[in-house]
Amino acid sequence: MEKTGTPIGSYAPDFELPGIDGMVHHLARYLEKAPAVGVIFMCNHCPYVQLYLSRLKQIQTDFQSQGFTLIGINANDDKRYPDDSFENMKQFAAAQQLNFPYLRDITQDVAKTFGAEKTPEAFLIDRSGILRYSGLIDDSPQDPDAVRVSYLRDAIAQLLAHGSVTVPSTNSVGCSVKWRQ
Repeated sequence: MEKTGTPIGSYAPDFELPGIDGMVHHLARYLEKAPAVGVIFMCNHCPYVQLYLSRLKQIQTDFQSQGFTLIGINANDDKRYPDDSFENMKQFAAAQQLNFPYLRDITQDVAKTFGAEKTPEAFLIDRSGILRYSGLIDDSPQDPDAVRVSYLRDAIAQLLAHGSVTVPSTNSVGCSVKWRQ
């Protein structure tokens, strides 16, 4: 099956989405300040997301001093998966002490335009709004101590250092995005 969505090297889709903080978050506003933005399609109930949460929070902590921002987006159908409702997102973020914005894509348009298929799935965007990386966070969801390649971390570091990414795309693993029927 051919992947649809935003190709590497193309402009990432802009978005305005509500966050659990009560604010509307606009990608263009982040790009005005940040040299790079990471978008993670995630949800509350996926075991892969739960395995990666501490690593995602550490990535945000490690790169925020360089202006980097990570943004979590939940696009799952909350009618069939009530654990992913907006109210449950607030509880999840508080319980997990997320250190990055967590947004709701209720229409699923943002996820479709990016081409998100899994949770978690990472997309890295440069200051100009160009998609520079998509795919895995790293090569070992089950065991953080067994990570050999930190794809997202490496892509962020490379982009911030010299504006290019040596591995622009990987195939994500995780739960499928729960599309509305």
